[in-house]
Amino acid sequence: MRSIAVFNNKGGVGKTSLVYHLAWMYARLDFNVLVADLDPQANLTSMFLNDEELENLWEEDREDGTIYTSLRPLLEGTGDVTTPHVTEPAPGIGLVAGDVLLSGAEDELTSQWPDCLDRKPRAFRVLSAISRALHGAAEEVAADLILMDVGPNLGALNRAVLVAADHVVVPLAADLYSIRGLHNLGPTLRRWRKEWSERRKRNPVAGLDVPRGDMRPIGYVVLQHAVRLNRPVMAYERWMERIPGAYRNFVVGQAARPALSMANDRHCLAALKHYRSLMPLAQEARKPMFALKPADGVIGSQVNAVRGCYRDFRALARTVARRCGVTTA
Repeated sequence: MRSIAVFNNKGGVGKTSLVYHLAWMYARLDFNVLVADLDPQANLTSMFLNDEELENLWEEDREDGTIYTSLRPLLEGTGDVTTPHVTEPAPGIGLVAGDVLLSGAEDELTSQWPDCLDRKPRAFRVLSAISRALHGAAEEVAADLILMDVGPNLGALNRAVLVAADHVVVPLAADLYSIRGLHNLGPTLRRWRKEWSERRKRNPVAGLDVPRGDMRPIGYVVLQHAVRLNRPVMAYERWMERIPGAYRNFVVGQAARPALSMANDRHCLAALKHYRSLMPLAQEARKPMFALKPADGVIGSQVNAVRGCYRDFRALARTVARRCGVTTA
């Protein structure tokens, strides 16, 4: 079983939509996939579930509703992490629902990080909690993959989430802000990996399933735009030309090669079109863009756009799985 975090410390790059569509595509490729909403904004959960379903999971007296209720006994000092409830929005897709209360774990995760160096058992239980909860849920539904949606920051919560990840996919937009964000992203991942490796060796709790914390970046996905705020396409082409070098420099930690472009960059997993007209229809129908039908309002040229969207996400899903060492049909 492989765990993949879709992560960028810069928001607004389409990470939640990317996780959502990859989950549906993996289900179509006959995978069992566990999707974990680990962003306290819980936007991914709202894409899968309606308000009534979510309200039921957020009931105060539930002990298994969301990822937060799974962690709560450990955070409050009344017990250990429990296996979270898994909702099945569709065959092959299991969802561990997000929760706005998850942000409350930030302080505890911050304080326990240095305590690992002192070999304190509680520190290792807390920092491995997300990993243990997700793997417990994945085993219950026989998941082949775990996809994790992660919030856009470099705080203690996301550090614990990334410790639970085998691989990292970095979504990017073709703009200055995404490129600037890579300056922090790559060095931070390398530092977290090194620091967790030092801590992991000090675990004093026999039998505790402590994650490896590999968090290896396998590549980036660029969301292309045609026009934004009346700025011309040329401006986006300029930023897209700079992405391969910036990713290689700051995330991979290697010098950029001359004449490197997304077309010949092995780290580029995909450059996806925006499919601007399809997204509102998909949100209304509560299905991925590539599954839209004429009954959902798809007309004219949108029919071809749906087909193209399917081809794009199928190719991306296969590429991501291959980079993680997973064979697809």
